[in-house]
Amino acid sequence: MSETSAANGPALPAPALDRLLGFLDAWVPKPAAWAFALRIWIAMMLALAAAFWLQLDSASSAATCVAILAQPKRGQAISKAVYRLLGTLIGAAVSIVFMALFGQDRVLLLVSFTTWLGLCVFTAQYLPDTRAYGAMLSGYTVAIIALGQIDEPQGTFDAAVSRVAVIVLGIIVITFINDALVSPSTWRTLLPQLRKAWDDTRAYARETLANGDLGASRTAALIRTIAPMRPDANAIAGELDDGPWRAAGARSCIAAFYVLAAAIRAVAAAAACLPTRSPAVEEALQICHRVTEDPDSETLERDDERLRALIDDAIRDGDRPLDEVVVLQRALDVVCAAAFAQDGMRAVADGHRPLRDATLPTHRDFPVALRGALRVAIGFAITAAAFVALGLPQASFALVQVAATAALSSTTPDPKKFANGVVIGMTLAATFAGIARFVFLDGVQGFPMLAIVMAPVIFFGCFLSLNPKTFGIGFIVIVFFPVLLGPSNPQSYDAQSFLLNAFLVVVAATILSIVVRLVLPTTRERQRVYALDSAQRALADALVGEGGDATTRTSLNADRLLQFAGYSSGSGAVRRASLSHAFALARLEAAAARAHAELRRLWAVEPLRDAIQRAGAGLAAGDDRVLETGARDLIRATSQQDRIVRLTTARAASDLVTAARTIARHRRFLRRLNIARF
Repeated sequence: MSETSAANGPALPAPALDRLLGFLDAWVPKPAAWAFALRIWIAMMLALAAAFWLQLDSASSAATCVAILAQPKRGQAISKAVYRLLGTLIGAAVSIVFMALFGQDRVLLLVSFTTWLGLCVFTAQYLPDTRAYGAMLSGYTVAIIALGQIDEPQGTFDAAVSRVAVIVLGIIVITFINDALVSPSTWRTLLPQLRKAWDDTRAYARETLANGDLGASRTAALIRTIAPMRPDANAIAGELDDGPWRAAGARSCIAAFYVLAAAIRAVAAAAACLPTRSPAVEEALQICHRVTEDPDSETLERDDERLRALIDDAIRDGDRPLDEVVVLQRALDVVCAAAFAQDGMRAVADGHRPLRDATLPTHRDFPVALRGALRVAIGFAITAAAFVALGLPQASFALVQVAATAALSSTTPDPKKFANGVVIGMTLAATFAGIARFVFLDGVQGFPMLAIVMAPVIFFGCFLSLNPKTFGIGFIVIVFFPVLLGPSNPQSYDAQSFLLNAFLVVVAATILSIVVRLVLPTTRERQRVYALDSAQRALADALVGEGGDATTRTSLNADRLLQFAGYSSGSGAVRRASLSHAFALARLEAAAARAHAELRRLWAVEPLRDAIQRAGAGLAAGDDRVLETGARDLIRATSQQDRIVRLTTARAASDLVTAARTIARHRRFLRRLNIARF
């Protein structure tokens, strides 16, 4: 051992050092986290100072507004701020109406609010991202304004105006601070994610071409890498003047990833069914391989035109194998998806108008939304009845917290996990507020000391909120810490009032934790059943020609499959079989919807009508043999038509064949759904 090593003591074992470095990397906040926390602290203090200067009622609400709008990226904060303002305005208007109608009858006021809160929560279940937050906020804003004035109905209008004022102030402050301190732009952080997803999708395509269909589990894993980008894609719109085009480009790109994954699976499946591959099929597969190498737009354009020529030749021939037509058509879909993906990424980068603006709908199951709304309404009603019966002097304050936390939990992926976070976060917020008010402040009235005392708690909450595992705890801490601290001018130091408020918010959190477990709980098994029922109804509609736009359906099915994969439980074999059936339903639905759409376009060509009617009847009946015969008859009847009709027929025929193959492979499962004869 050298003298230097001996002087410094024994070296730390490598495994222990690795564990220490791993722990530090996991828990020590990164510079970006410190910057985010600093922005939020400055914004909260600026909002508080402005509220004091303007002598607004409940100045702490301005700081709370900033905390709720605390987002690490500018676009996310702007999007949330817009819908927070809209939700507040709607809630303020409804508060005034309710108080005017039921101000003299507390029971009717509570019943009307409970109904309104349930309706808002139900609506929020069907809205994506920050729109859901706005709908939910319009519900519990009525609690903040109307229930807060339940003993003084005449002050409702002033309370509504004050509430809107502090919200506007908080929005202005957080927007100013995000711009002044150069908050990260959403589009700049989304672009590398899109490029990585593009690389992952091309890698998936390469594996599929080399090894055949990779199966439902591998495809679900790819969807899990694509789906999280959807909220940021919508949030880009408000960041820049060309933000709507960048957002449209991101949505188009994400939709293209979904389509490419589905199309390359179809290419591999159809190619595997061919006993021998014709030169046209080999060329189509070579083009698909070229797509996986990320060719430029000019190459994609040439490949697009070449595939259209190959498809036209195949339809004009009239006697090519059906699976060859499927390979050629799906290869064309792969090229088109690659073109949209590249164009979308360029649109995000430079802000040009993309080739299209695809929608990315969110799948929601009606029973889940209804149960969530009823759970919130029933939980609030029970709590309100208990608090009123107990005659607590600050019952209205507690009811506001119950309404807010229950509504917030309703839109989270896991209400039980969020409820646990609320209990821990409320306890921490109450503890920190008590220490700050009665230990560090303790009679001090100066604003600088208030800002210094609040800083550690806000930083701590921000750090927790950036970790997905502790997000709920951190969010509750930074939102409810200023509520419980109640900064005012002059500052109040009533220990009895503070302890009662702290006790009530912890009780409210406990009530929420109990409600989400006992009142209409929605287990993963039940969610899986609801998702399957929803897919069954969508398939039934698609088979009779009511499936809607193909790209939209593909994106919606991807979201449904993502949720379904999260609900799956049991052994690995059971999960794989369940997921395979879910993908089969999605594939059959998309194929039926596209086929009907193309058949409707072809209806104007009179010589094709007999074949179109047979194909449509085959879809409605779920008869795979009729579908294959219909596809063959349609191709033969089209061979002498013009090029546009032949290309449209190729799309319809390939979807008919895809539907037939899916029905034949999953006949036993589909028969249990009792949609068609199958």
